[in-house]
Amino acid sequence: MRPAAEPYRPELFEHFGTIHARRMFGGLGLFVGDAMVGIVIDELIYLKTDATNRDEFLAEGCAPFTYRKKTGQGVSLSYYRIPERLYDEPEELAQWVRRALAVAEKSPTVQRKRGLLAKSRKRA
Repeated sequence: MRPAAEPYRPELFEHFGTIHARRMFGGLGLFVGDAMVGIVIDELIYLKTDATNRDEFLAEGCAPFTYRKKTGQGVSLSYYRIPERLYDEPEELAQWVRRALAVAEKSPTVQRKRGLLAKSRKRA
């Protein structure tokens, strides 16, 4: 049984800036431009991590988003649940989102998309 959580509210991100939500994975993908910085599943917010910011999540006792394949095998993604306290601290949440954005912008998917955009602009 998971702990009770605040519902996802877009205004939580007002100190960060514009975030677009798109339906995906049975939840929402949270995007800044073409970079996916987080996901919302069952009204819980998870942010993108890598070695540069994951320890912050672990220090707060936060767990990764996991799901089960049809085979029953568990899979963890590089998105970690935000600490509960950040639902009441939107200014600090904005700092966590900025770090997640830095991680997301380094992802091969975003780099590939941006490389394709740059190539198409050169042709135009």
